[in-house]
Amino acid sequence: MDKVVSSAAEAVADIGSGSTLAVGGFGLCGVPIKLIDALLAQGADRLTTISNNCGVDDAALGVLLYAGRIAKTISSFVGGNKELARLYLSGQLDVELTPQGTLAERLRAGGCGIPAFYTPTGVGTMVADGGIPVRYDAEGTVVETSKPKEVREFDGVQYVLETALTADFGLVRAAVGDRHGNLVFHESAQNFNPLAGMAGTVTIAEVERLVEPGEIHPESIHLPGVFVQRVVVVGPEGKDIEKRTTRPRPVAAEEN
Repeated sequence: MDKVVSSAAEAVADIGSGSTLAVGGFGLCGVPIKLIDALLAQGADRLTTISNNCGVDDAALGVLLYAGRIAKTISSFVGGNKELARLYLSGQLDVELTPQGTLAERLRAGGCGIPAFYTPTGVGTMVADGGIPVRYDAEGTVVETSKPKEVREFDGVQYVLETALTADFGLVRAAVGDRHGNLVFHESAQNFNPLAGMAGTVTIAEVERLVEPGEIHPESIHLPGVFVQRVVVVGPEGKDIEKRTTRPRPVAAEEN
């Protein structure tokens, strides 16, 4: 089963307006940038995205935010994106905030066919009790908040019930992939990628390097091809660093 398609544009061609997308990446690490750019050019709008942080200003998923293509995001950390904050507080974007580990497990559960699970994270807070603003109106008034969730006690400890997440499409980026869709992610770029890939009904993988089936050792595979429907080769170009920090050079080193 050769799952390779010729271009990122072909890979995202059937993503329709109103679709739900599970997108891998953390900040700018491991983000499927080529698929996102192709989706921007394709024109789908009213999208719901499930991702850790919904892009970084005008980069990654941020390009879809700036273009007004995202109607709702289910995310963990959104504080580093000024455009997201503007859209959220002006009533143009729904935001469902989810603790980071819970978000990861909700995606994993969706990929495994588990409808819900209990976790201690969020007990005694608005995560469990409800009341987190989901939607504002144009005047900045809260018009919708999160609903209370079931809390249950096990062995003397309270746990909150969280539901699984699935998506119409999963978008991921891998360092290496084969024609059957088996994927290997590079170090920390693994982050949310396997989880987003598991949760997508149709998962599309952009890969930096394509190899033939059998070249990846089975024990090295991070996401098996059974979860992946399309593979597109994009090469290593285009990746960026979110915040570049370097130490000042010592005077002696500069003189040498």
